Amino acid sequence: MDAYILALIFAGVLGLCVGSFLNVVIYRVPNEMNLATPASHCPKCNYQLKWYDNIPVLSYLILGGKCRKCKEHISFRYTIVEIVNALLWVLSVVMFWEKSIFYTVLVALACSVLICMFFVDLEHMIIPDSFQIALLIIAIAGCFVSFDGIDDWKSKLIGMAVSGCLFLLLHIGCIVILKKDGLGGGDVKLMTVCGLLLGLANTFLVILIGSVTACLLLLFIKRVKGYENYKEYPFAPFLTIGMLIALFFGSQVISWYMGLIS
Repeated sequence: MDAYILALIFAGVLGLCVGSFLNVVIYRVPNEMNLATPASHCPKCNYQLKWYDNIPVLSYLILGGKCRKCKEHISFRYTIVEIVNALLWVLSVVMFWEKSIFYTVLVALACSVLICMFFVDLEHMIIPDSFQIALLIIAIAGCFVSFDGIDDWKSKLIGMAVSGCLFLLLHIGCIVILKKDGLGGGDVKLMTVCGLLLGLANTFLVILIGSVTACLLLLFIKRVKGYENYKEYPFAPFLTIGMLIALFFGSQVISWYMGLIS
């Protein structure tokens, strides 16, 4: 069988398995729990899951989305994480396998970290430093990769400096003007690492996508649910969506946009 086809199959299967582990990370890291112990269990009845209860996607379908013992509902988010991680890993192979296997692995790992950031910030409104460090290590490794379609290390260092300073100024400005953290410190760290991971041009694309999607969705939520104007919302989920788009399609989107305005 062709090596490329094998890589796609391997990425899909391994992506599902890693996605299952990401669910553990998403639940335990913000609650400051050990990732290894205790073993996976039902939070209601403490039933310890067997290996056949942990098969990605299949176990959820077989159990009907309920605990085997107490029949407590299991959030569909677990399955979403597994499927999304698998799809992104497969997309990493599709987009970058023929250009650089090493970069393909880096992108797949970056996707997994960004998924964790998305769901943790969405639920807890924090971005754990462990996620930031993991993404920083991936970004540093990415500086040693060079091929058409990605920025060189100089552009990435410039992107890191510019985006980091910009978001730090926004963070300080919110504190001085609004007298509160309108932009969290975690967002500042994330966009600093984003600049190193994606380069200057793609970082501006991330800011554009994150800001526009956040404004549109929050306006819709306020209109439908009538939330007060000063209610706080997490920003990292929107930034991570922008980072995923920029990771895979940044150069294409920027080229299309520049052609459109010219």
